[in-house]
Amino acid sequence: MENKNSLKEPHLYINRELSWLRFNTRVLEEAENTKHPLLERLKFIAIYGTNLDEFYMIRAAGLQEMYKMGINAVGADKMTPIDQLGEIRGYLHKEKSRVKGCYEEIMESLRKEGLFIKKYHELSVELQAKADAHFFSSLYPVIIPIAIDATHPFPHLNNLSFALAVKLVDKEDKNILKFGLIRIPRVLSRFVEIDNSVFVSIESVVRRHIENLFLGYECVESIAFKVTRNADLIIEEEEAEDFLELLEQGIRARRKGEFVRLTLENSSDSELNNFLMSHIKLDEGDVYRISSLPLDLSSLWQIVGSKRFAHLTYKPYTPKVLPPLDLNANIFDQIEKGDILFYQPYESFDPVVKFIVDASKDPEVLSIKMTLYRVGKNSPLVKALIEAAENGIQVTALVELKARFDEENNLHWARALERAGAHVVYGIAGLKVHAKIAAVIRKHRDGLKQYLHLSTGNYNVQTARIYTDIGFFTANEEMAQDATKFFHHLTGSAKYSELNALSMAPTQMKKRVLSLIENEEKQGENGQIIAKMNSIVDADVIRALYSASQAGVKIELIIRGICCLRPGVPGVSENIRVTSIVGKYLEHARMFYFKNSSPQVYFSSADWMTRNLEKRIELLTPVIDTKIAQKLLEILKLQAGDDVQARLLGVDGEYTKVESQNGGLDSQRILEDYVTGVYESFVKEQGSKENRLASKLLKES
Repeated sequence: MENKNSLKEPHLYINRELSWLRFNTRVLEEAENTKHPLLERLKFIAIYGTNLDEFYMIRAAGLQEMYKMGINAVGADKMTPIDQLGEIRGYLHKEKSRVKGCYEEIMESLRKEGLFIKKYHELSVELQAKADAHFFSSLYPVIIPIAIDATHPFPHLNNLSFALAVKLVDKEDKNILKFGLIRIPRVLSRFVEIDNSVFVSIESVVRRHIENLFLGYECVESIAFKVTRNADLIIEEEEAEDFLELLEQGIRARRKGEFVRLTLENSSDSELNNFLMSHIKLDEGDVYRISSLPLDLSSLWQIVGSKRFAHLTYKPYTPKVLPPLDLNANIFDQIEKGDILFYQPYESFDPVVKFIVDASKDPEVLSIKMTLYRVGKNSPLVKALIEAAENGIQVTALVELKARFDEENNLHWARALERAGAHVVYGIAGLKVHAKIAAVIRKHRDGLKQYLHLSTGNYNVQTARIYTDIGFFTANEEMAQDATKFFHHLTGSAKYSELNALSMAPTQMKKRVLSLIENEEKQGENGQIIAKMNSIVDADVIRALYSASQAGVKIELIIRGICCLRPGVPGVSENIRVTSIVGKYLEHARMFYFKNSSPQVYFSSADWMTRNLEKRIELLTPVIDTKIAQKLLEILKLQAGDDVQARLLGVDGEYTKVESQNGGLDSQRILEDYVTGVYESFVKEQGSKENRLASKLLKES
């Protein structure tokens, strides 16, 4: 057994960025999974591409910046920025052929279903005429041809810009060579739907008409390309009024960040390649040349959303409202009777909307307080807050303007709330407010009564249908007092707020988590921890888990994304098992079981990452009601037993499919099919083999 001083050795930690790449590979595996409907598989390729865009805009961009500045800051794994960039580039270039093969296989299957994605030259004469008509009516007035010469410099290209680089020759004098660009604005769809079953890539339609855009010139060669820029916002936080202006400046600056990646079509024309590379200066490792793939994989969402081919997706699932919740009853009376747990998206988010909407219209309500991180567009919750403020209810909203890529949307809602008379807080200097809490203060027969909603997920009706999250209503007095203190902390900038029932980051939560782990360590082989979250990165927490494992504690981690902990190391982490579930729904809930603590079960808005525990305002909620705690433990054990969607993390940092036993156990399908059982016996003894397996597993809890 290694001593505790050796738990800082670099080989015990998996690099964060490489762990993320393996997560995105698990997304790609779902695109390869032939058990999914075809458009669901295509959706996973779109997710893979969207994820990769953000990874390069933020994570790879940060490493490039550190390298240029000569900063060699390293994490627990001790990899330098240049080491990480080398690994990232090698990994992604190797994976290109896998993505291409998967995409081509899906396309071949879609063609058999009558859905086609084609290039202009592959169309029939009749469809080419339709594409030509579309070009002149809808594209020609919008796209921008740019000649590059002494009087026409290379233009600025916004982040994720899409364009064609062209090599032209004068029709009258073949010795006159010219280079240019055709910018294709992002407002245009990436595919032109020629008829109900044929989609044509926009660049191939534009390519056909290059000579209509550069009159008098003949096109020799063209290359479609997409640029990615550094999109991280770095702003110095000032007074609230100044902060709004600084944020707007930061959003504008995001479009002008340094180039960090170039994706382009393969081309043998060295002159055109050199022209492009002379203006977009990048390390060759950050240039990705592709063929037979859309340049922008995220554009495939357009195809996935085709209503004509909805039969090639999963049948829509309708979330349920289960007892004790009842949309026809008074929500506050229901909460007063006892704590209520619901598990999204299997159970409906509608009660949360009802909670805020009813409060906004209730003459007994005096105050509504709420944190808003990612609320989405056309939010019924924010609209209800606006109505409440207009009705004279005191509304306090913490709108986190630093929520990455939601800054503009949150800025819009913040201003709308202010205009309605709400008190709006724009975040806390130096910290992101990531906690999910809403409080309604209402006149009651005994004075004032406070009703709370706490959650692991955002107040967003769209993502609530595809993210798994815990929703929790309570009127618990101690938690209500903590909620008051919490909101006073946000509005009054209190420096040292200590909560009692709840634990808050960055002041309390990390100490609480470490204490809970250490308590299990003291129990030795009688200790047990089951933890589910998005990511685990914090080195202090990982070392505490290693130490507990060395003491004999059995530790089950269900980590969807990044995991820097290395399981299975002899003498260190032999008692730790790590699985990842990537499936139909995005696993987003964070919940934790500590066998020997009281209470045993907790849920949180925070992952075990340093940024969450030390650089954000988060909340950890204990589950006091034993029946609700048992429900969450059942879900944890069910997911720990998944052997259909789950992947097992090995000591080498690689993931392998969990070997299915007796027909397999798909935790998401069981929760979807048998959600009503969460409030009874979860699943019945009789029925399918999968059903019986789930019953047996849950009874073991």
